[in-house]
Amino acid sequence: MAEQSLVAGGEEPEERAIEAALRPKNLHDFVGQHRVRKQLSLVLEASRIRGRSADHVLLSGPPGLGKTTLAMIIAAEMNAPLRISSGPAIQHAGDLAAILSSLSEGEVLFLDEIHRMSRPAEEMLYMAMEDFRVDIVVGKGAGATAIPLELPPFTLVGATTRAGLLPGPLRDRFGFTGHLEFYSVPELELVLRRSAGLLDLKVNSAGFTEIAGRSRGTPRIANRLLRRVRDWALVHGIEQIDARSASAALDMYEVDQRGLDRLDRSVLDALITKFNGGPVGLSTLAIAVGEEPETVETVAEPYLVREGLLGRTPRGRIAMAAAWTHLGYAVPPGLFGQETLDLFGEDGNEPEAADVGR
Repeated sequence: MAEQSLVAGGEEPEERAIEAALRPKNLHDFVGQHRVRKQLSLVLEASRIRGRSADHVLLSGPPGLGKTTLAMIIAAEMNAPLRISSGPAIQHAGDLAAILSSLSEGEVLFLDEIHRMSRPAEEMLYMAMEDFRVDIVVGKGAGATAIPLELPPFTLVGATTRAGLLPGPLRDRFGFTGHLEFYSVPELELVLRRSAGLLDLKVNSAGFTEIAGRSRGTPRIANRLLRRVRDWALVHGIEQIDARSASAALDMYEVDQRGLDRLDRSVLDALITKFNGGPVGLSTLAIAVGEEPETVETVAEPYLVREGLLGRTPRGRIAMAAAWTHLGYAVPPGLFGQETLDLFGEDGNEPEAADVGR
């Protein structure tokens, strides 16, 4: 489905290469996240003055806001090599030990989705971050021996989309924690202007505004939409992209004015037309739109809830008044177009059905 690849799905290798080329290479070129950028600049400058590796850095926030880019910038600003891995790839303590033992002094280790690392590897990482040392266990049972291995000073940059899943002891070992926020439309316009310059595209101000308004506050999506608008303009022989051409291109890819794609609208439409606005359980809603419950919950719901279009209650999902209006339906009388909702049942307790409240 083309629309999912635009706003939520993975990318082809060629797309990833283009995305990498559009990444800023230093903090000066990094757009938005002013608070995190200012704090991080101070941390890196102090480390350079001391002549030591920077403190460990934890970056949290939704996907596509620049966590990987900031890790690359940290390595560039410290003039240090960068090693990239991910939490899911480290399932055993030995996997982490192999990576740590091969680090050079001052190297930056970037661990994406660090909250998905295995527990034994997490416990090994505690000592490595704090004392720059790991214990390698040789043998099994009563004859097992722990051999201490000294590590050169390094900087760990961890990235996570779910900071709440990180154990407290691991969070506490990071010297700096930065949370990335969604971008405003003017900030996304700056991102798009920079990207358009690198791609040698001619786009006027109204065109930038149109694309930015449909980008869900996420630079990765903004750049992806810009490339699809570029393709549309190339095929139709348009030299300068304006609001009208950008709108026509994105309408073809089924990304509407609020950034909703086919899946988002299907979820809202099913809630309204098939369930009278809800409440309805997640599994039932997923069956109605022909998707897996995990897809609806992780791909569609976060943005719909953030935009005030969908609500999650103990009895299930409901379509908010804004969803009825956005899809062109009249909002019926009552709470969000439904009969008066007794969200907790007659006795005031949540229902026991496992499906509806997930």
